[in-house]
Amino acid sequence: MRKTIIAGNWKMYKTIVEAIELANGLKRELFDLAGPDEIDIVLCPPFTALTEVFEVIINSNIGLGGQDMYWQDEGAFTGEVSGKMLKDAGCSFVIIGHSERRQFFGETNETVNKKIKAALKHGLTPIVCIGETLAEREKNMTFDVLKEQAHNSFKDINAEEILKTVIAYEPVWAIGTGKTATPAQAQEAHEYIRDLFVKLYGEKAARALRIQYGGSVKPENTAELISQPDIDGALVGGASLNIESFSQIVKRASEVKK
Repeated sequence: MRKTIIAGNWKMYKTIVEAIELANGLKRELFDLAGPDEIDIVLCPPFTALTEVFEVIINSNIGLGGQDMYWQDEGAFTGEVSGKMLKDAGCSFVIIGHSERRQFFGETNETVNKKIKAALKHGLTPIVCIGETLAEREKNMTFDVLKEQAHNSFKDINAEEILKTVIAYEPVWAIGTGKTATPAQAQEAHEYIRDLFVKLYGEKAARALRIQYGGSVKPENTAELISQPDIDGALVGGASLNIESFSQIVKRASEVKK
């Protein structure tokens, strides 16, 4: 059985003090949950709070992730953060290709590909985001978009490496809008993505690949989404900024997969 992964993307929220408070609250709420062998719980705070959050969650059942990274190890790249730096701050995961990075900061499938390779090089688990916009869905282009993103983002990534990654299907129209893909819509997209990877990497690798859902995930819809056969977790945005809501999402997801 594929291990469930619930990751909280804090985006550009939380000062260091606020991040420490949130991390402490989640550690307290989730300390008696199943260990990392059964579920991955990941917090992705802003870069400024990575080290402080790591100090809170070290030796707990919670992992740390970055929200983005650059593909070079070091150099004259003002404002960028490398995989080497994320690893040094305590990260074991990194979000790559989030739709907000694509929309506002010029991220492309080609740069996503470079970042995936760099993350794997540094032993980071990339959480790679793919998904269609509302306009693309309304034009029945969802599968075409997913196919293009999957093929180009994972160019020259082999079957062994794909098993060290996580895919996050995030319908862009459902991110931060309060709209959520129905369980049937989400499952249809996840099943299509898995079938794409069957063609790219074979049945065994694709069946082991974890694909999580992201897009206005909250406690009320967690169980119904996670219970779908091809949905292996959630990448949580707004609800991850609250101790009660994120801990409930994790607990409900854990119960579904028992």
